[in-house]
Amino acid sequence: MKSYVIVGVMPGQPDTVVLEAAVIAGRFQAELVCATVDVGRYLVDEFADGSIMSLPIDPDSLDVDDEGFPMALRTHLTTLLEGHSVAWSTRAAAGDPARALSHIADTLDAIMIVVGTRDRGVRAGLQEFFGGSVAVHLAHHQHRPVLIIPLAPVDFREELPWEPRE
Repeated sequence: MKSYVIVGVMPGQPDTVVLEAAVIAGRFQAELVCATVDVGRYLVDEFADGSIMSLPIDPDSLDVDDEGFPMALRTHLTTLLEGHSVAWSTRAAAGDPARALSHIADTLDAIMIVVGTRDRGVRAGLQEFFGGSVAVHLAHHQHRPVLIIPLAPVDFREELPWEPRE
């Protein structure tokens, strides 16, 4: 039976998340599934393999291939994962990122989901405070392990932008 590791990907995301997920997938001898979720698209149809058909809310949105995956992101992933011995594929989803990643993982019976933390800036902190963390939502709403790759770790002596000052 084939094993899968799902990694959440998005344009502009640091490469570290995908590269670490590739290492983990290799250790588990699993296929790495690079899944992107477009909150600006809506689901039209879903197929048995977990792939979807979606349409953009804004018809002038990103250039995507026939499967709804951003072409520039696929090209970047191809370059990034070249030379790695891990098998990989892509999946596109629409709507809420945590729900969509969890659904893909359920469909494939994945062994884990890998996501990155957000950037360290104030804007990212406010977005996380008001919108919630995808990793936190995943950890509380589904049963498989969630691996969080830190992108900009902060020393415990430093305040996080969204934490109240004492």
